[in-house]
Amino acid sequence: MSRFQTLLVSTFMILLGTMACKTNDSSTAKEAEISLSTEGPKQSIVGKLKENSHLSIDDQIALYKKLKKEDLAAYDFENEDQMTMYGYGFLWSNKVKEAIQIFKLIVEEFPDSYNAYDSLAEGYLRSGDLQGALVFYRKSLKMNPDNFNAEDQIEAIMYPDRKPETPAQKFVKTFAPEEYLADLDQLGQKLLEINPSTLKFISKADFLEDIEKQKAQITPQTTLAEFRWLCNKIVANVNCSHTSMGDFFFENQLLPLVMRFPLQTRWTDGRLFVIDPLNNEGKVSIKDEITSINGIKVAQLLEQIYEHIPSQGHVETTKKHVFNTWSTGYIPYALGFPESYEVAIKGQTSSVELDPPARTNDPLSDKSIKQCSANLCLDFTEDNSTAILTIRTFNYYTWNNFKEFTAFMDKSFADLKSKDIRKLIIDLRQNGGGSPESSIYLLRFLAKQPFEYFEGSNYHAGQGTQTPFEVGYEGDLFFLIDGEGNSTTGHFMAIVKDLKLGTIIGEELGSNQFCTAGQTICRLKNTKVEFYVANTVSRLANNSLPDETGILPDHYVTQGIEDYLNQLDAVLAFALDLAQQ
Repeated sequence: MSRFQTLLVSTFMILLGTMACKTNDSSTAKEAEISLSTEGPKQSIVGKLKENSHLSIDDQIALYKKLKKEDLAAYDFENEDQMTMYGYGFLWSNKVKEAIQIFKLIVEEFPDSYNAYDSLAEGYLRSGDLQGALVFYRKSLKMNPDNFNAEDQIEAIMYPDRKPETPAQKFVKTFAPEEYLADLDQLGQKLLEINPSTLKFISKADFLEDIEKQKAQITPQTTLAEFRWLCNKIVANVNCSHTSMGDFFFENQLLPLVMRFPLQTRWTDGRLFVIDPLNNEGKVSIKDEITSINGIKVAQLLEQIYEHIPSQGHVETTKKHVFNTWSTGYIPYALGFPESYEVAIKGQTSSVELDPPARTNDPLSDKSIKQCSANLCLDFTEDNSTAILTIRTFNYYTWNNFKEFTAFMDKSFADLKSKDIRKLIIDLRQNGGGSPESSIYLLRFLAKQPFEYFEGSNYHAGQGTQTPFEVGYEGDLFFLIDGEGNSTTGHFMAIVKDLKLGTIIGEELGSNQFCTAGQTICRLKNTKVEFYVANTVSRLANNSLPDETGILPDHYVTQGIEDYLNQLDAVLAFALDLAQQ
């Protein structure tokens, strides 16, 4: 895949700003971030092309060249990333010829970009022109020897009968110890080189010392699965929600069913409960509390697992949600893949030996929280006294779908005004972030005074004073947050807290006013293990809140085991009750 294709590792992967691993990505990513908005001195040329999407692709390209010749200062012609995303929009819509035309334009405009040739090669590959694809993949790889996507595609074209390894084969695959050791060194080097905040929450001495500890566990029998677990520990030390091994997606994919923990569990309030016995009905029951697994206390086991889960700063609520999503996989990795499992149940005198699983539900979603039919929803209570605005993502960008967000918000706040709604609950749970433009647009409906968003002297989407809309929301506000709220959600809630816009309910947010962003996709030389590294920093002008913790609620409310099993949204219920008061 090219750097602008994203793997669907649960719902947390960041699309914008991803690029293949190389030494100078940080500055490139910053430039990409800086030129996102149309609110600055230059408009988005991609936005202009989208406005003229009724034109043929040839006419769009002609318009691009005309504007560049006649109105160069008005449009941002330097943003290769946005143009590439525009090309991939065609490719993902199966408009391959149009995509190739855009990719050709990008090659023409950015002749020194290895990624431009990589994208053009992918266009030819999708069209069935293997020789054309081979030419441009080779050119891209020559320009950047670290472009592992081009390397893989060349091999696939040259050797079409070579079968890829299955997850089961990869799980038990081994490498020479010296190859593992070299890759662990490379992992540490790339984290220090690319992420501008690798050492924000850990000293360099401690970071390097932990790499040596992981290297000491390498033996000639170490499997690829065990190696990935060691890599997870190193990456988690960075304490960055944008830096990961892929949110456990790959580890989960490798793990054979027979090795999984044979119970679906939920960790809540410091206790581990059975929520689905799977094929161990009769041995354990729903809501049984597990106190130990294979003789290891559950609290001790969870502490070890948490050391392998990345989060922003020292936020543990994020780790809780990640574990609950992938629990049948995390437990065997932490226990070293035991052949069988024995659990102690609170209130029972003897332990229970479990049967191997016949199925699994990972990744597991929280069904106790009502999902709106789309990412944006506005609902009203039966008596029309309170409205609930659900925002599951801020993933709306000026070069893509920002108008969808603004249109929804304009209509929603017009509806709130027409119905004279004086209580508004804004539900941001499970919101993984997105664009600063979306966050700012919503804040302008809520703020009563001008506010600063991002700090820094460079132009940035969100740089400078933001002015509230003349007709904003005048009623009481309640905000629902959880540990799955990341990235831009932290920026939004930090402004909410700083301006005292309303009452915050839920648990510690997974992010705050500080955030490393973007992603560089890297791959280790020997094991071919991929990992994802944040490559830029977005910090709010408001620096009064601590960077190591997420935004804290005014009322701490979380889903207890009874709430979860009865599918009762305790957080929303608390907010509705508070609004009625």
